[in-house]
Amino acid sequence: MTDSGIQPAVAAEDNGMEDISFAELFEQEDNNTVINVQEVAIGTVVDLNSDAVLIDVGDKAESYIAIGEFRREDPDREIKIGDQFEVFIEKRKEEGGLLLSREKAIAIKVWERIATIQEEDGTIEGRIDNRVKGGMSVDIGVPAFLPYSQIDLRPVKDLDALIGESFEFKILKFNRKRNNVVISRRAILEDQRSQLREQMRATLEEGQTICGAITNITDYGLFIDLGGMDGLCHITDLSWGRVSHPSKLYTVGEEIEVKVLKYDQDSDRVSLGVKQLKSDPWEMVPNTYPTGARVSGKVVSITDYGAFVELEEGVEGLVHISEMSWSKKPRHPSKIVSVGSEIDVQVLKVEAETKRISLGMKQLQPNPWDVVEESYPIGAVIEGKIKNITDFGVFIGIEEGIDGLIHVSDLSWTERIKHPSEKYAKGESIQAVVLKIDKENERFSLGVKQLEPDPWQAAVNNYPTGSLVEGKITNITDFGVFVQLEEGIEGLVHVSEISREKIKTPVGMFNVGDMLKTAVINVSAADRKIGLSLKALEEDGGEESTDSSAQEAPQKQQQAATKASSGPSTFGDLLKAAAGAEEEKEAEEEESSDN
Repeated sequence: MTDSGIQPAVAAEDNGMEDISFAELFEQEDNNTVINVQEVAIGTVVDLNSDAVLIDVGDKAESYIAIGEFRREDPDREIKIGDQFEVFIEKRKEEGGLLLSREKAIAIKVWERIATIQEEDGTIEGRIDNRVKGGMSVDIGVPAFLPYSQIDLRPVKDLDALIGESFEFKILKFNRKRNNVVISRRAILEDQRSQLREQMRATLEEGQTICGAITNITDYGLFIDLGGMDGLCHITDLSWGRVSHPSKLYTVGEEIEVKVLKYDQDSDRVSLGVKQLKSDPWEMVPNTYPTGARVSGKVVSITDYGAFVELEEGVEGLVHISEMSWSKKPRHPSKIVSVGSEIDVQVLKVEAETKRISLGMKQLQPNPWDVVEESYPIGAVIEGKIKNITDFGVFIGIEEGIDGLIHVSDLSWTERIKHPSEKYAKGESIQAVVLKIDKENERFSLGVKQLEPDPWQAAVNNYPTGSLVEGKITNITDFGVFVQLEEGIEGLVHVSEISREKIKTPVGMFNVGDMLKTAVINVSAADRKIGLSLKALEEDGGEESTDSSAQEAPQKQQQAATKASSGPSTFGDLLKAAAGAEEEKEAEEEESSDN
């Protein structure tokens, strides 16, 4: 008995060997195969137990191999007496017998097969065992290295899902001495893809509908494997509607149906579309959404100038910020609507050619401007609180949704107001007169100064042409002297109306604050100016002239007034007059020098 409890066949005395002669035994001994170490030989199973298998390779003694070496090759195989296996003869033991290995025999055969497969450009099957640095470890009979870049045509996101899976591989390179083998699955897939591409080139046509698998998703579209070549479906061709990002609609690996929009055979570029599988919804928009129709939609986007509302897939309209509310004047549409909210709108205008629909929200509510003219007739006096003050005027709250504007020019008949804030404050109550209502442009004009009579209207009666007046000098300029006749009423004695003699400038001839008597030569309430003259007084008899004397010689006064009626009194007119006087003076000087 051996240590393993297996009875060698050659030692069994009850095997009928007592009938064999010594001569026959000697003959068998001489005919035994000569066994060479470091070679592979065929061995026969002569006995086995749960731990080991007894193998006879034709030597003078059988040898054991651990049963695990057989199980690793095929865990489910049942080993029986008489089965034959290739085994590797490692060496002869000093105590007799051989040291055998089933695994090394397999490895030797595998290396021989690896060399043959690489030489013939064939494939070998292997099972992915685990992940290692830079790739995967694959069992092809011996451990082989599968780099990440050689696993698939594209990067694999879930490598752990491949563990335990079996595939065909190509041998890229190997080194038997170092037990190093590098394999590739991608090379096989590329060969298959190349064959499919050739088939597809012969059958692919523009307008064709085809199925493919999404291989990649980017900001600008989907890359789809058509089974031989990739095609791109741009984001604008995914849907007739708005698509914020392709990943909102699709996932990698998903199978979808697409239409071939364009195929360039020279570059193998394929443009695909999904929305083209359906008809353009804008073809029916004029009938579906007539002007004035009330419809519902979802807010899909908000900009500074309005909100885009999806009425159906592929059909969007714009609610401009000015069409959102009669009363509210929001700085931004997000103050009224939010993305994703469902709202009711009215169709204002449809432009099917340019695919534009103008929508309104406020049109579904009563327009306060429809009754404003009846409620606030022209000339009516109203009262309201100041809501806002700007450089050009004051805004008054009339009622919900309606503000009135008092322009800075309508704040006072006489005061020169640089900024309304000098006189008014926000929140202050103020009365004003309704001047004008523009319903179309939603403008409500008000005035404060109109609450009182226009002093310039009275000035026409108070200061008739030819009358003598007295006032205080308020300002002296090169082109004339300003004289205040009463609060808010000033007249101008132009430089040409100071004396019959030519005067270059009145500066230095008069003092601000002095009282000055003059004659009125023109009055204009519309232009808000009064022309005064000292020269007319001289022509009429000087300072001793009275009102009665002026009335006794109206024709003479009127002639003087007419002569000087062109005298300017507005600032612009004064500048022009001053320039004209200077030119006249220069002309006279030139004429004098010529003489």
